[in-house]
Amino acid sequence: MTRMALLQFVLRTTRRDWRGGELHLLAAALLIAVAAMASVGFFVDRVRSGMEREAAQLLGGDAALDSDRPIDPRWPPGARELGLASSLAVTFPSMIRGGPAAGAAESTSLVAVKAVTSGYPLRGTLLIDEGNGAHAAPGIPQRGTVWVEPELLRTLDLPRGATVHLGRLELRVAATIVAEPDRRLQVLGFAPRVLLNEADLAASGLIQPASRVTYRLTVAGERAAVRSWAAALTPQLARGQRLESLEDGRPEVQRTVERAQRFLSLVALLTVLIAAVAVSSAARRFCARRLDACALLRCLGMTQNEIVLLFAGEFLVVGLLASLAGALLGLGLHGVLMQLLSGLVQTAAGRPGLLPGVQGLVCGLVLLLGFGLPPLEQLRRVAPLRVLRRDVGAPAARTVLAYGAAGAAFLLLLLWTAGDLRLGLIIGGGFLGCIALFAAAARLALQGLHALRNSAVLRLPVAWRYAIAALQRRPAASVAQIVALAVGLMSMLLLALVRGDLIEQWRGQAPPGAPNRFVINIQPDQVEDVSARLRLDGVADALLEPMVRGRLVAIDERPLGPQSYDDERARGLVEREFNLSYRAAPPPHNALTAGRWFAADAAELSIEQGIAERLHIALGQRLRFDVAGQPVQATVTSLRKVSWDSMRVNFFVIMAPALLRDLPQTYITSFHLAAGGTATAAGPSDVITDLVRRFPNLTVIDTDQVLAQLRSMVDQLIAAVQFLFVFALGAGVLVLYAALAASQEERQRESALLRALGAARRQLAGAQAAEMALVGGLAGLLAAAGAVAIAWAMARYAFEFDFHLPLWIAPAGVAAGIGAASAGGWLGLRRILAVPPLQSLRDA
Repeated sequence: MTRMALLQFVLRTTRRDWRGGELHLLAAALLIAVAAMASVGFFVDRVRSGMEREAAQLLGGDAALDSDRPIDPRWPPGARELGLASSLAVTFPSMIRGGPAAGAAESTSLVAVKAVTSGYPLRGTLLIDEGNGAHAAPGIPQRGTVWVEPELLRTLDLPRGATVHLGRLELRVAATIVAEPDRRLQVLGFAPRVLLNEADLAASGLIQPASRVTYRLTVAGERAAVRSWAAALTPQLARGQRLESLEDGRPEVQRTVERAQRFLSLVALLTVLIAAVAVSSAARRFCARRLDACALLRCLGMTQNEIVLLFAGEFLVVGLLASLAGALLGLGLHGVLMQLLSGLVQTAAGRPGLLPGVQGLVCGLVLLLGFGLPPLEQLRRVAPLRVLRRDVGAPAARTVLAYGAAGAAFLLLLLWTAGDLRLGLIIGGGFLGCIALFAAAARLALQGLHALRNSAVLRLPVAWRYAIAALQRRPAASVAQIVALAVGLMSMLLLALVRGDLIEQWRGQAPPGAPNRFVINIQPDQVEDVSARLRLDGVADALLEPMVRGRLVAIDERPLGPQSYDDERARGLVEREFNLSYRAAPPPHNALTAGRWFAADAAELSIEQGIAERLHIALGQRLRFDVAGQPVQATVTSLRKVSWDSMRVNFFVIMAPALLRDLPQTYITSFHLAAGGTATAAGPSDVITDLVRRFPNLTVIDTDQVLAQLRSMVDQLIAAVQFLFVFALGAGVLVLYAALAASQEERQRESALLRALGAARRQLAGAQAAEMALVGGLAGLLAAAGAVAIAWAMARYAFEFDFHLPLWIAPAGVAAGIGAASAGGWLGLRRILAVPPLQSLRDA
């Protein structure tokens, strides 16, 4: 047969088999898998393309230097000598106080202050609204004025043009900020922006010794000059200083996007792997129904290779079309992810490219080649004698080929999606381990049902006994149905647990009356006055603790840097400054787990055990910190377990007072404040407003607001993952349908025989419903058990609190399982009872 003739034959048989419904299941499985992967791919691609297109706007220039210390005054003139424009921005959190509107009380709010110099922004457009619509800012705020985000005016209940108090300054709100080009990624951006002229900053009194401030120097100009400036500056950078360029593309944004892509892709991969079971089942069923046709083709002279090419061609045509449809569906649905995660990734989205669609097509083809083509080996070796003798069975499958191809496809998809060999193997091992446990539990459950069916004590109805017998006649198919459905359901139940019970229990771990306000940036000469003011306002338990900023630079004289650790969190810890403190006695809410407390005049310290384990620090080791350029060395004499859920002031490192009391420091405190503040003898008083009015440099953090923002973040992430797990659940139902369709002929003959022997159609329908209820109920129970086990592990090792078994999880799992199984059963078995018994017996 010529190639053209073979191609025409492939197209004719594909059209015929599609009309006959033989390829629908294969196409549906590929469609779901590719749509899940493509939707994630298009989402990430749009975010990245937006970042690349607006890289200069995201930076606010062509290069930027971030520093946790004031910028060296020599660096801006050095940039100007190279012909570069420069701009400086100083950012920090603070409190703002709104002047009382007519009939309203004075109010306060936590804000993110940014003080900028002329020329800001060097790249991009700052949009403001002065009351006549949004337009490009003509410059920066005039001295004595601020521009704020509209959210702040709503919080303070103030109109545009009102007066606000920032530190010692009294400023007029001249405009609201519509768009800020270099706004940082809003991961914990609960504080609205306040933009002011840097010339007003000194008079505000907000920047004090040991204040936590970020300085940003941005430059713009010719690309060659920018590179020269960066090359000259890089060797002079110290710890806590980082240079960003257009090529970097905002590394903190890139890391967040990469993490989101990896996490969402692994969730999508779960759908792909479940769909792989459906692809394999559909391919086996297709090949089993083509044995007679292949035997006839062999008799007519078609070679083995031509038979393989014929049906492989059918699979490839359907696979390409289904994968293309899945990619288009993913393109349409990725907008849902954009909407669900809009609060986490606030960067302008670009247009989606073709690459995610191509990747979706590759995913579909890998799925097809790995799990769909191996069954074709049986068609290649079918005997021509089968045309005359129907008792000639199908050739034995080459299991090594089948499992090898499937395993290779599984590993390829896993590593491609995870992007990391170690992570891929961990996820893959966990997935396969979960499947193995579910399969073993499903087999044990089927054995238990067998004993229940034969029980003389409990006489089950006929329909239920028949349903149990049907499950046991096809144990492998029954286990596959239960496992696939259980994995999809477990994912959904786990998300429900995380969103509801775990988060609520986490929030509920704080004891009644636990502190919900933190006050930072208290200067040493304000300690007595702040304490007295709090006591006067009815806050008697506020203990002010000293806080010194220091960077860990050496362990046992071994220099330390981010390159010293492989763990990402450990690298972040040594890169940033620690909050150190000192005291003579151990904190009452900390428990020593090893060693002894230090003497007040000794060069010794105590460290929290978790950070000690992460940084590989042991008792007796000598740590060196850099505090404002001054080295401080101390020996570790104890490890502490910190009760973080107490919401009290805690520190990773506490030193002897003799080491830190003379170094630059601020104070911090926490206390509980009921809604509306407290009441004193003098009358009602808003504690926070009163405190900020008297001490303008203080920053008050409302942890209730922070927790609400965190919960909003978690809700957005879970909503996005739930959206993807809908694909996984759909793939699980598809596997159930595939397993039922594979046994459709056998079930049809059984049904015809039973009806011929007098069984009513209603009885058989009841038996089918009972079988699906058993499959769904078992899958739901396994899913609930798996979700509880994973949730317990998260509570124990991630959230670190006691886990309480939710009573609703098992009934919810069983109900969801029965519902999903009934849907799949109706799709797979609805035609069986419609076929007349005589026709079924004749076809057999």
